[in-house]
Amino acid sequence: MADFTDLIARAVSPSMSREEREQVYTVVRQAVQRLQDRENLAGDDPRILLQRHLIEETIRDIEFDIVRFLTLRKIDQARAAQNAEYEAQFAKKR
Repeated sequence: MADFTDLIARAVSPSMSREEREQVYTVVRQAVQRLQDRENLAGDDPRILLQRHLIEETIRDIEFDIVRFLTLRKIDQARAAQNAEYEAQFAKKR
């Protein structure tokens, strides 16, 4: 499953909008559905239910990572702006 997670993570990036990422996730869901259809298993087969659960869990984990990345980037930008403001005030007092 780690390879699958890596594949999805490489298909999306933080620079993409949520809608763009959702389009990628839809393609992933459709591809998995086609693979499951080839196996000719019943829709309530535990293996299919587990696969679907793992897909959704993977997507959730990737979205969490993206939100964390964007949040940390905003914090860094705010810190840099705060430091620049402090330096500007300190330079005036000299």
